[in-house]
Amino acid sequence: MNNFVYITREGATIVKKELIELINLVQDEVREHFTFRYDFIGSASRNMITCDFKTNVGYDFDVNIRVNDKDEDYSAYEIRNILREAFNKFAYIYDYDYPEDGQRVMTIKVKDTENSRIIHSCDFAVVHDTSDGRQQYIRYNKKDNSYYWEYQPKGFYLIDEKIEIIKKSGKWNDLRDLYLDKKNSNTNKDKKSRSLFAESVNNIYNRVKGQVW
Repeated sequence: MNNFVYITREGATIVKKELIELINLVQDEVREHFTFRYDFIGSASRNMITCDFKTNVGYDFDVNIRVNDKDEDYSAYEIRNILREAFNKFAYIYDYDYPEDGQRVMTIKVKDTENSRIIHSCDFAVVHDTSDGRQQYIRYNKKDNSYYWEYQPKGFYLIDEKIEIIKKSGKWNDLRDLYLDKKNSNTNKDKKSRSLFAESVNNIYNRVKGQVW
């Protein structure tokens, strides 16, 4: 059984400030190729960062990177690798390890090596908002070592709309409680927090709409 609890906003402020400093260094480093803007998303943007202090999991942040490449001068492979090399160049300043290349995100981690635990981490996704209102992200296929733009699944686009309905219905605390329950009962190590959050949103939304009680 996990023992996740919510971290206070103040508790995450120092780490977030350092991440912003790191991102700014990366922005300067890649400027000869392209510029980009970024947004903290997910739990970091909703004051819902969780941590199980009794395990080696640590707590994490999620950041979307939007590259300004209107003329498509760079391939998905080039964008991800330019960014990864830049993060690797400066990550050590803030005690982060070399970026790990995942399917949807690049991940940097601060580790307590003596106690074999992750203190905190940050996932970076490279995304692009299309003119028709959809969003793509750079996906890494480990099997053939390829990178390509892929559209977000259909459920992605409904999350924010459902959250607004949940808030208006006064069920925000119910969502916070359910998300924490799901984090603590999750036994799948490969299941990301964002997936658990999406499940929680859908569950509470269905209750609000009277479909499930």
